[in-house]
Amino acid sequence: MAASIIIRSNPVIGGACRPPELLAAGTMPPVHEAKKKKKKITMMRRHLQTSDKGDGLLSFPQAVASEASSAIDQEDPTIPVTDVGTVLLNYVPVYVMLPLDVITVDNVLENEDGMEKKLKQLRAAGVDGVMVDVWWGIVESKGPEQYDWNAYRSLFRLVHRCGLKLQAIMSFHQCGGNVGDAVNIPLPRWILEVGESDPDIFFTNRTGNRNKEYLTIGVDNLPLFAGRTAVEVYRDYMKSFRENMSDFLESGLIVDIEVGLGPAGELRYPSYPGKQGWLYPGIGEFQCHDKYLKAEFKEAARSAGHPEWNLPDNAGAYNDTPDSTGFFRRNGTYLSEEGKFFLTWYSNKLLSHGDQILDEANKAFLGCKVKLAAKVSGIHWWYKHHSHAAELTSGFYNLKDREGYRPIARMLSRHHAMLNFTCLEMRDYEDRANAKSGPEELVQQVLSAGWRENIDVAGENALPRYDRAAYNQILLNARPNGVNRDGPPKLRMYGLTYLRLCHDLLDWKNFRIFKTFLKKMHADQDLCLDPRKYGNEVAPLERSKPKIPIEDLLEATEPMEPFPFDVETDMPVGGVLAGLVDNLINAIAFLFS
Repeated sequence: MAASIIIRSNPVIGGACRPPELLAAGTMPPVHEAKKKKKKITMMRRHLQTSDKGDGLLSFPQAVASEASSAIDQEDPTIPVTDVGTVLLNYVPVYVMLPLDVITVDNVLENEDGMEKKLKQLRAAGVDGVMVDVWWGIVESKGPEQYDWNAYRSLFRLVHRCGLKLQAIMSFHQCGGNVGDAVNIPLPRWILEVGESDPDIFFTNRTGNRNKEYLTIGVDNLPLFAGRTAVEVYRDYMKSFRENMSDFLESGLIVDIEVGLGPAGELRYPSYPGKQGWLYPGIGEFQCHDKYLKAEFKEAARSAGHPEWNLPDNAGAYNDTPDSTGFFRRNGTYLSEEGKFFLTWYSNKLLSHGDQILDEANKAFLGCKVKLAAKVSGIHWWYKHHSHAAELTSGFYNLKDREGYRPIARMLSRHHAMLNFTCLEMRDYEDRANAKSGPEELVQQVLSAGWRENIDVAGENALPRYDRAAYNQILLNARPNGVNRDGPPKLRMYGLTYLRLCHDLLDWKNFRIFKTFLKKMHADQDLCLDPRKYGNEVAPLERSKPKIPIEDLLEATEPMEPFPFDVETDMPVGGVLAGLVDNLINAIAFLFS
């Protein structure tokens, strides 16, 4: 095995991810010293030896002094990279979500050898990186500010070793109860104990059912958690992550920090909980009946001169249809002055919640070469109904004459954050007619809202799909106007995260199509290890811009036509004929199995 050079760098003075207090205090090293240090490191990197596995090793300072870790330098000039070319600017990187329980509820990385084999399969296929939930319920389970990052450090070292980038989710929600949740990871035990004496810390529907997926946004600024507010708890968790993962942040392993802002990590209310009996395509229920949000609404109504206004009591139950309710039916309450006031208050609370936590995330990761991201849920059912009922109960005040997503994009813009959206794989015709589903139009609207606010947009598939039709729809949304072989495309998503790494994905019949899909996402280019070459360079995170007044955010509710999307992708993984060949291959495989 060839020897490896160890490069040690002080994360405060020499690193790219300096603590925000030093950035604020203006204690950065002189420019000429920083340039000299950068030149020295670059020269050392050029002479970097490689191991017998072909992994360039680069060691960074340890967050825990007793640990030893190494990292792959993915921007090392010694690593072959696709030649720079104009078509490469059409490249869309693809990440794959890791299993929800890759770190067990007992905070253990199990079967590391098996995971390493799977990660190397992804890397060999051309995957750019992986995404992982960093569960609050696991890391801070033992008590307030008692963090245990050891298992995640082991996982991150493994991802480094396999040559992949990493998207980390600050998962402040419960795992279990949503579509695709195969495991149960509750909120930290000490949080649940607070809820035993004060159940109103959880989202509550009109009939009093509590939802323990995520703390109600009504307690964002109340010191109910060992003297801290919910926002302060989230802040301290992110600060601890930054401190304990500084070497991985500095090495360039971690490229995105997605900040969990609600159930399933999404900026929304838990309006359609399966554990409480919701079934698709039910309209869901408003989740603002805990005592804290009820009190806030009554104060807002009193301040508006309408103390008699109350939370809706005619919006139906989880599995109702819009037209069976007094609130959502044609000419229903949602169009009245009182209904509009409630929906504005309900959606504005969500905006404020996301804004406040992203501000803390920005401070926590200030100076790090990472992108902040927030995930918005794709509530596509009832999109073609005049009331958009399922979106309204989720907190998205979106109607034909009111843009519901661009205010979110505008809020994200002040934090230099990108918008991550779901249901990219869906087509309207695939759903039942009575759901009045419109995923194609919804995706077009939301992505356009992000681009209009000059922020990056990324996306995910909502459900596991391995067929060519789903891949072609994702490809269409990734580059809505196709590939430009002479330069950057008109529109391009920043990246895609594919749901999810599992046995079915790695089955040879599915994986061979997935590899073709990866090649098409990369615009028929080879895997590119340097994001700068396709326009995804990440600069050190700057401080959030000044807070945007709510009046300015609401100016973005003026409806606008979305950007035009092509009907089909110009880089398909195959059409009907290819699908017939797939079926034939699968049938032959079944006969000989």
